Parts: sequence; structure tokens; C-alpha cells
Amino acid sequence: MVFAPFFKNTLFNVLLSSTLFLSMQVSAAEHIAPPSLSSIENGDIERLLPNDEIKSILAGDTEFLSLYSEYMSADFRGIVLLIPDWQTAPTNNAGMSFLRKELNNLGYTTYAMTVPDIDWQASKIAPPITPETATSIPDTTENADKPADIKKQPEPHHVDAIEKVTNEVLDNYKINLIARFNALYQTAMEEPSNIVVIAQGTSAGVLLEHYAEFTDLQLNAFISLSSYLPNTKRNKDLSQTTSLVTPALLDIYYADDNNEILMNLKNRQRWVNRNAKFDYRQRALFGLRDQPEQHARLTKEIDGFLRRLF
Repeated sequence: MVFAPFFKNTLFNVLLSSTLFLSMQVSAAEHIAPPSLSSIENGDIERLLPNDEIKSILAGDTEFLSLYSEYMSADFRGIVLLIPDWQTAPTNNAGMSFLRKELNNLGYTTYAMTVPDIDWQASKIAPPITPETATSIPDTTENADKPADIKKQPEPHHVDAIEKVTNEVLDNYKINLIARFNALYQTAMEEPSNIVVIAQGTSAGVLLEHYAEFTDLQLNAFISLSSYLPNTKRNKDLSQTTSLVTPALLDIYYADDNNEILMNLKNRQRWVNRNAKFDYRQRALFGLRDQPEQHARLTKEIDGFLRRLF
């Protein structure tokens, strides 16, 4: 009997707490998307680099950053546009950061561009339904009424392998990259001079496709570093595309590049011979691409190639 009031008060407190808890509106936490890779890179650039090297350029409705570095030699030889690989910063240690400053000593003003983010959902957007496509949608209600044994089983047929990166994702990245590149190109053209493009990886691949289609663009030289498209068919077609680019082309690759790059090098040379592109050069670099000695050799190859042109 002594503990009866104690248990009574405890039970009352438990019931009161339960009532208050159930009366509260329980709402799930909203999903907060992580910051994009480009926003993180832009934050690092604005925080770590001098303000006089950062230039904000507008491409349509999109604003992006580029790193500007003026020539530091007695003779001004031209402007170099540096385009890093996708998902890579213009300050990467695979050659871009070194070239951005070292080319200044050789007489070139450099612009290093930040690349757009990749939209991996580009291929998952369903096309709008039109009256034409609506008629082609199969009617599943008719097959549902048929017995299971009457339904026709699909015959064995060929199915293409699933690409690592779809054409839709590549095309979306290509459109956004070229929009930025054109804006950067117009900025560089404010000071008429020789224009050179140095591009890496997938960015080099989509730009080669672009220059093969639009051959009237004014460009003195194009230098590709491990140009590659992560799509089997388009990477195979890149061998022919390389031979259709109008400006002089220096094709540099590393001995430790992926097999899809190394296996297509001979095909590129064959297409160059067929289409008589006599200003094409192919050079191999051995060793790690982030070593100072490798950067020095990369600069020497680029400088030697450009000195033969102008």
C-alpha cells in the first residue's frame, strides 16, 4: 500500500508523455542534396588563389570561373586555353596546373577553365508523349486476358552491350562544355593573337568532335592529352574524327593510359594517313604524369610543336 501512490504517479507521467508524443506532428527530415563538385572547386579556387587570377565569365545563364595568367617573357606568342578533363579541376596535378604557369615563361597568356558538372540522369529523362508516340505504346490489357500458354515468348535476339556512359550523358556534357568554351574563346579573342587549345581526357574528346563538325573556327593549334570518350562506339569513331580536325594537332598520350586509348592509337595514325592530315603529330610520355620531370617533358613537347607553327 505504501508504493501504490508512487506507481500511480509513475503511470500518470507515462500516459501523459505518450499523449504529448502522439500529439506532436512527426515530419520526416527533408532531403538535402550534397553540394555539386563545381561549387566545391569554385569555393577552393576563390579561397586559395589570388583574386587577380580569377575571372568570372558568363556562358548564357551560367556563370563559371577561369584562371587567368599573363605572359612573362619579352615576346608575346599567343593565348592558350586550358580545358581539364571532366570531374577535374583546372589546378590538377596531371599537367594543367604546371602548364598554366610554365607557359607564361614561354610567352603565352593562359586561361584555365572550370568544366561543368556531369548530369548522370540525362539518359533517364523520359521523352514527352506525343500523339505519334502514344499510338506506338503497346496495349497490355489485351495480353492480360490471354492464357499464359498462348502468350508468345520473345525469340533470342542480339542485344548490344550496355555502355559505361550513354550518348545522352556525353551529349549533355558536350553541350555545356562547348557553351563555356565559346564564351572563353570570345574572351580570348578580345586580344587578337594565336589561339591554342590544350584539352585533357573526355573534354578533349568532345572538343575534337566539335571541331571536326565546325571546321571554320579560327584556331592555330589543338593539343590533346589522353583524348578519350567513355563510350565504346564513339571512342572508336574518335580515331576518324581526329583526322578531320582543321588546326594542327598534337596527340599526346601516356604509357599508363587505359587500354581503350592505347588500342586506338594505330587506328588514329591510319586515318590520318588516309585523310592526308600532314600537321598531325603523336607523342608518348613514359612514367607518372604527376612528376615534375614529366611536366617538364610535356612542356618541352608542346613548346617544340608550337615553335614549328609560329
